[in-house]
Amino acid sequence: MGVLQFGRKVSILVGQERGNALELSELRVVYHIKRGDLQTPNSAQVRVYNVSETTKQRIEREFTRIVVQAGYEGNFGIIFDGTIKQVRRGRESQTDTYLDITAADGDSAYNFAVVNTTLAAGSTASDHVAVACTAMNPYGVTQGYTLELPKNPLPRGKVMFGMARDFMRWTARTHQAVWSIQDGKLIMVPETSYMPGEIPVITAETGMIGMPVQTQNGITIKMLTNPSVKIGRLIQIDNASVQRYEYSLNVGQQAQNERIEQQAKLQDDGFYYVMIAEHNGDTRGNEYYTDVICLAADVSVLPDNFKDRAVVPPENVIKPFG
Repeated sequence: MGVLQFGRKVSILVGQERGNALELSELRVVYHIKRGDLQTPNSAQVRVYNVSETTKQRIEREFTRIVVQAGYEGNFGIIFDGTIKQVRRGRESQTDTYLDITAADGDSAYNFAVVNTTLAAGSTASDHVAVACTAMNPYGVTQGYTLELPKNPLPRGKVMFGMARDFMRWTARTHQAVWSIQDGKLIMVPETSYMPGEIPVITAETGMIGMPVQTQNGITIKMLTNPSVKIGRLIQIDNASVQRYEYSLNVGQQAQNERIEQQAKLQDDGFYYVMIAEHNGDTRGNEYYTDVICLAADVSVLPDNFKDRAVVPPENVIKPFG
């Protein structure tokens, strides 16, 4: 999918988990959002300028949730949905005050969800994931996309006691997968595959800034803000535009060169798994970018019809409060 990036749109909603919300995008807002397929919860730093005293007090005392949506006409959606963790006041000048909002996605579930149950003989890995997700439900996290896990039943009962995140970590490691919390959903994706969904085509016409660069950590790409770029899914680029990594000629670095060659390799058809995505924006400035780090998708695990799964998001996609 390739959608032209035209007509900038931003929405900053703060409110309670259930109930009304305030729209802050008419003010100047600067945001920095970090997302990844790591277990560490996604985070957002949002600075709102010249907020009224009444609104400040409501955000400090009453509101618990923030949703940031950004993009362009025809490609607009959520780039962060999480819980407000801290609110700080400050002043930049004699005329400009600000309110800093620090938020996280699923950190309460990650830090406090505890599993305390016993499963009878015959439980499977899917049962273990479901138990961990159930423990996270009271903290606002539900089960999202998970890979199809083996159905081999355990011959004995299983005692599950401890942090839910630890059971997710052990299950993911056992089945060669990665797990994370994305917009209040727990997802688990195979290390050698991807999560189904739309596949944005990233080119100069659809918002790419500069050229992709092959680094020792993966393929880095800078583009105009693109909410269609999702953690665990694929994007498509033209391999001919990738600036290649310069390997060391030092004999002692050959093992590292081989590791980088495998880890940051180019995929034949230009399909890449999104591992890290950072969104930075300023509603009154020029900054309005998405930076991603990608890994090559293993072409051997891509189904023949995977391109047909791309879907253009509908207009005015707004996730309501409540």
